[in-house]
Amino acid sequence: MHAKDILIDAYSRIQEEVHAAVEGLDPDDLNARPAETANSISWLIWHLTRIQDDHVADAAELDQVWPAQGWEKRFGLDLPRRDTGYGHTPAQVAKVRVDSGALLIGYYDAVHEQSLGFLRGLAAKDLERVVDERWTPAVTLGVRLVSVLADDLQHVGQAAYVRGLL
Repeated sequence: MHAKDILIDAYSRIQEEVHAAVEGLDPDDLNARPAETANSISWLIWHLTRIQDDHVADAAELDQVWPAQGWEKRFGLDLPRRDTGYGHTPAQVAKVRVDSGALLIGYYDAVHEQSLGFLRGLAAKDLERVVDERWTPAVTLGVRLVSVLADDLQHVGQAAYVRGLL
């Protein structure tokens, strides 16, 4: 099995878990926060999608789906245009509210398709390409893709936990 096939399988598992965390919930449940400083399912899914969109698009030298496909306007959030949710305060988390799970799933699926398209075209040597020199050691494409994968799985697991609390 090639590394890209493992990545494609892993990213597809994120999609399955995003759907499971969101489907069937009404806006009150999606936007509920178990505590004042906790994250809602809406914020968690939006954030993990924004991170995947931002990081994979950057590494692939593609436009982010968020602005390019109009998702920024559809969500209508009172946040900076390129915001990914990284470092959000509880007040900023509260700004991420949705009217339906279809919006979250639609955006995630669009990002997922762009990510899979990129992953399908990878060769093994591509994973060694340096994509970020601000770190020591420099971050390779392989490391970046696994980092996004780990972050997304952590946040979708948190969303599933919040769903269980409802």
